[in-house]
Amino acid sequence: MKLRFFLAFIVVFIVTSCQFLTTDRTKNTQELDTIVDFSSVDVSPTFKICESLIDKTAQNNCFRNTIQQKIGEQLATFSLKVKNNVDEIVTVIILINQQGEFEFQELKASEIIKNEILKLDSILKVSVENLPKVYPAIKRSIPVATQYELPIRIKLEE
Repeated sequence: MKLRFFLAFIVVFIVTSCQFLTTDRTKNTQELDTIVDFSSVDVSPTFKICESLIDKTAQNNCFRNTIQQKIGEQLATFSLKVKNNVDEIVTVIILINQQGEFEFQELKASEIIKNEILKLDSILKVSVENLPKVYPAIKRSIPVATQYELPIRIKLEE
């Protein structure tokens, strides 16, 4: 009889102690970074001439200066005539896709400048689409599309 109670005690002990004998696998695994910040990129888009710069700020400045210079050169090829003097800053929204190609998205400008230069959005669209290819932005080792707001100063006299 004592043997039965002893065996029953052993069986109950083994069945209930299984949870104490197993190891908790989640304690040993490293917590994964599953939150992805889509508002920033690891590597910004860049032109080939800016690629050799190591400093991220210098690379961004080089990209910004190069894009403004290239669009300025494109705009200089158009002869624009205005009735009144124009000196305003417009904002061009550009998408740089995963292949590094520029796409014109939108022009943010006042009604005054839109009335003075009727085809400004078409001219800027052509200028943006004629920009050379760039290295696209990188997020977690994957090329991603990025949106870029480019301020452009338009200064024309009668």
